[in-house]
Amino acid sequence: MRRILGEPICAVFEDPQAVEIMLNDDGRVLVERHGEGITELTMMPPQKALNFLALMADYRQTVVGRERPVVEGAMPPEFRRSRFAGCIPPLTPMPTFSIRLPTTKIFSLDDYERVGILTSEQKARLVAAIEQRRNILVSGGTGSGKTTLLNALSDHIARISGLDQRVVIIEDTREIVCQAPNTVQMLTDLDAGIDMTRLLKLTLRYRPDRILVGEVRDGAALALLKAWNTGHPGGLATLHANNPEAALIRLDQLCQEAGVPSQQELIREAVDMVVQIERDSKCPAGRRISHVIQFDKGE
Repeated sequence: MRRILGEPICAVFEDPQAVEIMLNDDGRVLVERHGEGITELTMMPPQKALNFLALMADYRQTVVGRERPVVEGAMPPEFRRSRFAGCIPPLTPMPTFSIRLPTTKIFSLDDYERVGILTSEQKARLVAAIEQRRNILVSGGTGSGKTTLLNALSDHIARISGLDQRVVIIEDTREIVCQAPNTVQMLTDLDAGIDMTRLLKLTLRYRPDRILVGEVRDGAALALLKAWNTGHPGGLATLHANNPEAALIRLDQLCQEAGVPSQQELIREAVDMVVQIERDSKCPAGRRISHVIQFDKGE
C-alpha cells in the first residue's frame, strides 16, 4: 500500500493538521488541512488507484469489481485506521477515493474561541451545557468539522470527569478522542452483524453516565434517543444537516427508519441543544459556529 501511494501521500498520514486525502477522477490527489483548506498534492495514475482499491478490498476481506464497485471501511493500523471510501467505474469515470484521517491534535473550546470559530458567549453556553449534563447534537454539512467540534466538547468532558463518570463511545470508525479516566470505546462490525443499534442496547449494560456517538445515520437514532432519555444525560452525537431545524427533522426521519411513527415528542425530551457548524470562507479558520440553540424544557 505504501509503495502504491508513494512518499508524498504517505507523509500526509503523519501530518497532524491533515484532515482528508481525496483522489478525483482526473487523477489529482487533494489534501485538506486545518486552517489551510484544500490544496493539490500530486497525481495518481488510474491503474495505481485501481491497485490500491484492490488491496483495500483484500484487507477488508472482500473484492472490488464491476459487480461490487465500492470499497469502504477502516484502513490498516499503519495508516492510523483512517476511514476509507472508494469506488471504480462505472460509478465514476476513473477510480476515486476519499480518506478521512483521525484526529491527532485535539482542539479545545478555547482554541475554537481563539481562532474565531465560536464567540465567547457561544463558548460559555457550550461549557454550561456540558457541565449541566445536557444532550448536545452537533449538526453540519459534509466536511464542516462536526467530529472535530465533538472532540472539543469531549475534551471539556474529560477535564471535568473523574472515575465516577463513565463515558461510553460508539462509532463506525474510531474518530472520537476522549481522555476521561473512565472511558469505553466500541466499534460497529457490520460483517459480524454488530450495528450501532445493537451497540447502543449493549451500552446500557455498561453503566454509562454519558453516551457519545460518532455519527447518527440510520434507525439507530431511535436507540440513541431512548438511551439519552432513560437516565443517561450529557451525551454527544453528530448529524448531517444544513441547519438546526433540518437536523431535528432528519433525526425524526432516521427514527422512522426503525419502523416507528414520528418521534417528535421523544426528540423534544432527549435533545437539549443543537450546535450548527458550517464552512465559511470569510472566517480565518474557514469555519464558524452559526447557531447554538438550547431548548427550554420548562424546568
